Formats: sequence, structure tokens, C-alpha cells
Amino acid sequence: MEPCDLSVDSLTVRFGGLVAVNGLSLHAPPGAITGLIGPNGAGKTTTFNACTGFVKATSGSLRLGQDTLAHRGPSTRAQMGLGRTFQRMELWNNMTVRENVALGPECFYSGRRPWGQVLGARWQRAQIQERTTHAMELCGVKGLAERAVGDLSTGQRRLVELARAMATPFRFLLLDEPSSGLDGHESERFGEILTQLVAETGLGILLVEHDMTLVSAICRYVYVLDFGRLIFEGTMTEAMSSELVRDAYLGTGGSGALDAEDSIEGSTTDEKVVADA
Repeated sequence: MEPCDLSVDSLTVRFGGLVAVNGLSLHAPPGAITGLIGPNGAGKTTTFNACTGFVKATSGSLRLGQDTLAHRGPSTRAQMGLGRTFQRMELWNNMTVRENVALGPECFYSGRRPWGQVLGARWQRAQIQERTTHAMELCGVKGLAERAVGDLSTGQRRLVELARAMATPFRFLLLDEPSSGLDGHESERFGEILTQLVAETGLGILLVEHDMTLVSAICRYVYVLDFGRLIFEGTMTEAMSSELVRDAYLGTGGSGALDAEDSIEGSTTDEKVVADA
């Protein structure tokens, strides 16, 4: 699958009387990391859920490349090439790194051609092995391949989760707070790996992230949400000097530039979807 862009046009998501996302439009191109940032409850994770089909959009349109995502469920959107990670890591602790990474392409191929599993088994096994090994190499976890995931540090587990997503032949990837739980050094290394992955594969990434140092280092362009509305779009440098952005995050009424070193806290994993990152 060739990398492609993700387009969101006038997306609105309502939960009863609550408007979680209100008329959001954004475009995330291939070969770049685009940021989607904002304070707690801004609507970022709800946007991801709408893109991947976990919640129903009230109105608006979503496109992956030239393909519309409307009226398609999460599994179909994944088969179309839209990948996603979650705030809470979804890994099998008693399985090895290699086994966890291989689950991505295994599930993709089994869901894509269920009728061809017997005839295509040998070809698929070779593809899965090749993609798994390459993804572990890209993410720097090949040396941990036979280690149980439950024995790894948080930073190593985050890289395993990323490797699984990279092993799956997605066309575009949504990353929801991938640096959560990482220290400064681990976050910096994670950003370097993401930048390298995008450069080598041409994959497009839409990133929800609370670590402004990381966002500033790797995102070419950012969209800022507040109470479900888009309040700013532009470069990270422009965002950090925006009174609207500072006011949304810190409630300072535009008292100065937003420092990248001020790591703005996003949602915890215990928050509800409607009170998302």
C-alpha cells in the first residue's frame, strides 16, 4: 500500500447535547508528521475515534487518500490502510517482542483475505516475517525480539507498539500520545525514530501529543483544538507565539509565547472519550 493523506472536512461529533468536535477541518499529508494539540477535553481523541470509526460522526466527511471513510466500521478502515495507536498500550505481556510486532501484519492479512488463508499461507508467513523484522530494526527493538514484553521498560514497550504499527501495511497512521510515560531522554529518542520512519517510508502521521518539546521537534504543521473547535493552525513556531494558543492552554490571556519546555499535560488514560486529550 502506498502512503496517502488524511482529510477531515467540517467534522462534527455530538454525544447527546454535548458537542465534542465542532466543524473541524484539517489535512495531514504523507511524508510528514502533523500535530493535533490542545488542552484536556479539547476533542483530540474524539477526532481520532471518528476517523477510525469508533464513534459516529454527526456530520462532515473523512477521506483516506481518494477513499471516503463514511459508513465504514473500524476493521474496514484498518483494512483500507488507516492505522492507529491508543493512549493505553495494547500489548500482550506474556508474548515476546517479535510475537507482539507480528500480530499487526497477521491480523491485517487474515482480515484482508480470509478466503485465501490456506493457499496464501506460505507467502503471507514470509511477508509477515519480513515486515516484522524490518519494523523491529527501524524502531531499534530487534535486539529485544525474544524478550517478553512484560519485562520491558515503558520506553521499550512504546517502541514495540510503534514497531507493530509499522509492520502493518498501513497507508496513514494516527498516534495518540505515544510519549506518555516516557522520560525526557526516551521522548527525544522516540521523536528521532518517528522522524526517521517518516523519512524512510513516506508514511503520513497525525500526532496527538502533550509533550510540546517533542511536538516542536518533529511536527511540520500543527492544528490546535479547544472545546472541540479549531482555534489555530500553522507551524509550531507560530503556535508557540500565538496568544490564542497560550490562552487555551494556560488561561493567561496571551501573556507571552508558549515555551516548548512547558510540557503541557494531556489526558490521562482514565479519562472518558468525551473528556479526551
